[in-house]
Amino acid sequence: MPERTSPSSRPSRAGSAAFVGLSLGLVIKVIFLATINATSIWALGRLVPEGVWVGVAFITIATLAIDIVYLAPGRWAIPFRYLLPGTIFLVAFQLYPVVYTASISTTNLGTGNILDKEAAIEQVIATSVGSTESDISYVARAAQSADGTLGLLLTDSRTDPPSHFVGTTEGLTPVDAAAIDFDGDRISEAAGFTALNLGQAADFETQLSELEVPAEEGIIRLQTFSRAALVGFRLQYDDASDTITDVETGTVYSPTEGFFRADDGTRLNPGWEVNVGFDNYRRVFNSEAVRGPFLRVFVWNWAFAAGTVLFSFALGLFLAVSLDHDELKGKRLYRSILIFPYALPSFLTVLVWQGMMNKDFGVINGLLNAEVPWLTDPWMARASLLLVSTWLSFPYFFLVSTGALQSIPSELVEAAKVDGANGPQAFRRVTLPLLLIAVAPLMISSFAFNFNNFNVVFFLNRGGPPIAGAQTPAGSTDILVTYTYRLAFESGRGQDLAFATAISILIFLHIALFSAWGFRKTARLEEI
Repeated sequence: MPERTSPSSRPSRAGSAAFVGLSLGLVIKVIFLATINATSIWALGRLVPEGVWVGVAFITIATLAIDIVYLAPGRWAIPFRYLLPGTIFLVAFQLYPVVYTASISTTNLGTGNILDKEAAIEQVIATSVGSTESDISYVARAAQSADGTLGLLLTDSRTDPPSHFVGTTEGLTPVDAAAIDFDGDRISEAAGFTALNLGQAADFETQLSELEVPAEEGIIRLQTFSRAALVGFRLQYDDASDTITDVETGTVYSPTEGFFRADDGTRLNPGWEVNVGFDNYRRVFNSEAVRGPFLRVFVWNWAFAAGTVLFSFALGLFLAVSLDHDELKGKRLYRSILIFPYALPSFLTVLVWQGMMNKDFGVINGLLNAEVPWLTDPWMARASLLLVSTWLSFPYFFLVSTGALQSIPSELVEAAKVDGANGPQAFRRVTLPLLLIAVAPLMISSFAFNFNNFNVVFFLNRGGPPIAGAQTPAGSTDILVTYTYRLAFESGRGQDLAFATAISILIFLHIALFSAWGFRKTARLEEI
């Protein structure tokens, strides 16, 4: 007979299984926390030297919170184990980008104002080589390394004993006299560089004439075959007065709004990033060059987003209702064909539309045997943009409306018809209100998407044609996001990143307020 397990052995086996499960869970927890802490230490090692203290604080707090929550023995930590990861990702990938963008909008960040002040001063001084030589000269020979790099073998006779250097575009490198081969009193070989004779140097005449060796006092240039001279910096920085002086003209430049400026308004480039408060926001409304085009773009942006949503919803709903019949054959085929615009990459199809609407060579004008200015006339360009945007968007509302219609009980419509309502009345008073409960929030999100639909506007016509008389680069079909792009990168004055982020924040606030209002209004539909 088979041996029967004694009751006393069963708890032992159960305890062993529990122990194995507990050990496995503990091992997984230790590996998880070890990975998190190791990653945090690596990130802190990168952020601390760069002085990114916000990132240091966030990573430190997040890591400590994870360790405490996942190592805590009590039940109080169980909800936080589910909430904490989502909260961390929310802060890192949603809240922080918004806060960072808002902080950028209060600065003058852009072309010419990217560096900090110390780096800007160094750059200004380094690029201010004067026009005349100083009284510092070197015995020099042109030289070349084994890899083809040109340099200068320099001897400074002002010191006793003389100092020797190898000069390249990277700077001066001191060389010990014991490691140098001499040809008379001149260096023939040092630090991997071999001196060129007169014929060899002639082959590199252009390169040697342009060779500049950075030095602490200025730039060393080759003057003759055997002599090099130091050309000093024209600008000098005075730390005590925090000014820069042009030693040739005597002009003094003082720090003002992120630049060193003279009394006549002349400024030195580059500048540095400074806080300007709400100047970028005031510029949107106070600058006539910006305000006029901004308001026109804003009005068209509303018309474009609202028109796209309304036309797309109307067309999608019409097609959904038309195909919502049990007796209709081939419904699946028709529905599959109708979602093609939604399934294809939008930027590719927009480029196809752009070619089709070309005034001279487009397929549409070829079929019509006409020269319709689809993309060159302001009003035709707006109509074309709405047409293309509707074509891209209606399949979305077609799918949503199809699903919503199938979820509405047919008994409600039949009851309305029993009460005397005809087809259109039953649709308007029963089907449509129930449909809007599901579709209205999606219409709001679609409005927000089309309000910032950069791809269709930029790829179809780059926001053109230009607005006549506009002092800023604004087009007739530009929406705020493409207008912001133009101001940031196509203004002709370099990249105005801070001003672009200010407009981005205004767009964000506008969409956020509209969405909150819209969701509040659509919530009332649920009471129907």
